[in-house]
This record gives sequence, C-alpha cells and structure tokens, in this order.
Amino acid sequence: MRIIYMGTPEFAVPSLAILLDNGYDVPAVITSPDKPGGRLGIQQSAVKKYALERGLQVLQPEKLKNPQFLETLRALHADLQVVVAFRMLPEAVWDMPPLGTMNLHGSLLPKYRGAAPINWAIIRGEKETGLTTFLLKHEIDTGDLLFQERLPIGENETAGELHDRMMVAGAQLVLKSVRAIESGDAKPMPQQDSEVTHAPKIFAHTCRIDFAQPTQQVHDFVRGLSPYPGAWTEWQGKTLKILRTEKDIGERPATPPGHFSSNGKDLIRISTADGFVRVLELQLEGKKRMTVRDFLNGYRI
Repeated sequence: MRIIYMGTPEFAVPSLAILLDNGYDVPAVITSPDKPGGRLGIQQSAVKKYALERGLQVLQPEKLKNPQFLETLRALHADLQVVVAFRMLPEAVWDMPPLGTMNLHGSLLPKYRGAAPINWAIIRGEKETGLTTFLLKHEIDTGDLLFQERLPIGENETAGELHDRMMVAGAQLVLKSVRAIESGDAKPMPQQDSEVTHAPKIFAHTCRIDFAQPTQQVHDFVRGLSPYPGAWTEWQGKTLKILRTEKDIGERPATPPGHFSSNGKDLIRISTADGFVRVLELQLEGKKRMTVRDFLNGYRI
C-alpha cells in the first residue's frame, strides 16, 4: 500500500518511522516549509530531517491548493494519506486517495477538538486522556472514528511529559489503524456531537497565572503549559515563568493570593485561594530554566 505521510513536529516522527519499519511504501512526505532560524540559519521541521535521513522525497508547499502541488500529489498515486500534527487540509487534498486520509489526534475525540488537546486536558484537571485515529472530512476533527487508546494522566505530569508518552503510543495506534484499513477490517464510527469539548490554540498572553484560583487549578494550569509556552506571572517587573510546582494545602494562607515567600535557600511558595503552590522549576525573563535552589543562589525573595 502506498502512503503519503503529512506531519511537521517531533510528535509526528515516530508514526512515520513505524510505517517505514513495517514495510509500507511512502513515496513522499509533506511537511511545512523551512523557516528562518536566526543564528541557527534555516530551520527544517523534525519530520523533514527524519525523512531525508530515510531517503524519502519531501514536498513543502506554501499553499496546499496550489495546482502544481496538487498535480504532483496526484501523480504519486497514493492509496492512503496519513496525517500527524500537520495543518488543516483542503478537500482537494484529503479526498484524493481512494482509501481517504487518516489523522491521529491527541485526545479521545470528540473531547478536546482543536489545536492544543494535550495542554487543555491537563489544564482542566482530567485524570485520563488518549489518542484517536479518524478519517478526515470538512470540519476539523469531526471525521468518523477508527481506533482510540486511553492513557492516564499523572497527578504531577506536565504537558511535555504526556506529549512524549503519547508520541510513542500514537505511532502504535497509527500502525494498527493503517493495517485495519489495508485489510478492510476498519469500521469507522461517527462521533457523538453531544460529547464535544474544545481545545483552542494557546497564546502567551492567556498564560498568566491567576493565583486567586484554588491550589489544584493553579497547579494544573502550570503543568498544562509546561514546558511551552509556560505559565507566567510578574516578579520585580519581569516575566517569571513557573514551570513545575507541587501542591501545598496543609494550611490556609494569611496573605493575599499571589504572595511570594521563601526560606532563601531551596523553597519558594506562592499563596493561592486555599493554600500554596510550591515552586520547583522556573525561568526568569532573559534567563535559562532553573531549579529553585539555583534561582535563590542569585536572587532574593
């Protein structure tokens, strides 16, 4: 079976690798155009780097509706297209192969449709999330479901840590789904619209921490945005990202929410509505990420 693979970030690399390692014919990989990288020069996507290592043809169209690109894609005669962490496709692309286009999504659809499902599942305090493969259609993340795999979310797990676990599990789910499509055993099922929730794109200006929330919600907000883009507050007129915390609800604070306290050595606590969060890792504007102990070696609270 001939498969066109579409993806861009590191999350999409293991799924491409598992298809190649299991003998599938991938005549081309489609990924985002290269970007200027400042001191680093031109930056290539993680998928492009891996595809070139494996000797694959790489296509990087600026516009997916470009007639020349569509003609090139059509000439590859793919049976199926597989999409992992790419971008929204026009119908002219996703409807091209006879077996359709399959997508891997980082949630248990129809929950957390949208650009940031891993982040929002943690921010909203979910104890479980998962992965879904589905067939693309017009509206984003609405196609018929193929397979799902459930994954627990650890109490202190960050979005970055969950991302790395899902990246590996997702590759296995992609392989399972492709095999089912190839054998004719796939049984797509419609999503239940009554269960829909959304995971919109996250912007830096919406990542400011509201310490007037309960400790649990503050803790979930921090880990749901760690390591990127990072939940932040202000300290001494600078942006301070809080990247890892622990809950401390043994006592109610006598100070208003957002008050910093420290022993000057290895402890920073910030008051919340009903307790404290204990800061473990942080990053001051213009500085590198560091532990609290390292931070307190150079700054005084």
